[in-house]
Amino acid sequence: MNKLTIFFLFFSCIFCFANAQAQQKLVKSINIVNNSNIPFTSKLVEIPWSKILNSNEIIDTSKIIVIDAITKKQLAFQFETLGKSAIINLLVKISLQPKQIKKLLVAYGERILFATQTYGRYVPERKDDFAWENDKIAFRMYGKALENTPKEMAYGIDVWVKRTNKLILNERYKTGEYHIDHGDGLDYYHVGLTLGAGNMMPYINDSIYYSKNYVEYKILDNGPLRTTFQLSYNEWEVGNKKTSAVKTISLDAGSQLNKIAVNYYTNSIDGLPVTAGIITRRGNGMKYLNEQNGTMVYWEPEHDKDGITGVACIFNTTIEKMIATKEQLLAKTITNKEYYISYYAGAVWNKAGDIKDAQQWIQYVNLFQQQLKNPLQISK
Repeated sequence: MNKLTIFFLFFSCIFCFANAQAQQKLVKSINIVNNSNIPFTSKLVEIPWSKILNSNEIIDTSKIIVIDAITKKQLAFQFETLGKSAIINLLVKISLQPKQIKKLLVAYGERILFATQTYGRYVPERKDDFAWENDKIAFRMYGKALENTPKEMAYGIDVWVKRTNKLILNERYKTGEYHIDHGDGLDYYHVGLTLGAGNMMPYINDSIYYSKNYVEYKILDNGPLRTTFQLSYNEWEVGNKKTSAVKTISLDAGSQLNKIAVNYYTNSIDGLPVTAGIITRRGNGMKYLNEQNGTMVYWEPEHDKDGITGVACIFNTTIEKMIATKEQLLAKTITNKEYYISYYAGAVWNKAGDIKDAQQWIQYVNLFQQQLKNPLQISK
């Protein structure tokens, strides 16, 4: 090896080292604090993008990575835009024990490719369905095309159970055999003319005022860790008033429950009375209604060889009452004065293996509610 070659290799190494150092440049350190006595396992934390940016700073988001400061391992993350052109939040998937503080490093570096764990889409090939899923469970809601087939008409949220962490929606719609379990789950949940697995409608004088099915959709974010979309509904008669609605639904990786935010457009005076509901089945299902805690939980009777579906709703508003009718569990509450309300609704399948009985399902829902009341804190 001649001197010129040695000289070239020496300066090439220096250049590569300097470039690697530049690529690992720290952008920001963030502390995530769990002040509660409850654990958070594989949960998304929302870090406002404004906490990452310094004033007038430009960040190359294509080179951003997120690192656990202790383990030095990269963490899965997502830029959340909520349908805007700019980033609103940095979503990071983390676990924290009670009273634990975790330091995250946002830096430039070579990004590890993490699996996409949430997904949703409009399904024109199946009567305007909108379907969405994560690594745990899947759901769908129905569009206008279904109204042309009265025998199939349904108002509520449908559940597609699954026992794989892979995304299955496209494959199930492609084969058209989603009522058959091919080893990864199936659709055996019945909705009919009910609220299904946690849909919400106006509720006045002990009557539910069902809208027709959604007429427009808009995807705001679509994975890899959170999928958020909106469904819009035409005006319908609620009592003697015209009402329309937009529902914004988010599903996080690892979660059994959706966040559902509803904006109603009406001219009620002090908010709009509403109810969220869960369809019930014949047989000895478990019903757990806790008005004080804002949790409504149902563990269905076993459905032959298909197994058992658990469904739940969680509310952060005052519940006027929870009742069990012949067809549904109902939680009556009211929107705020701007006709807005948010809550959580979702499902689980015993054959997925994570939650196998009614008691475990209640524990999951109660822990979820405690986490909502004791959110993780963010500090620089």
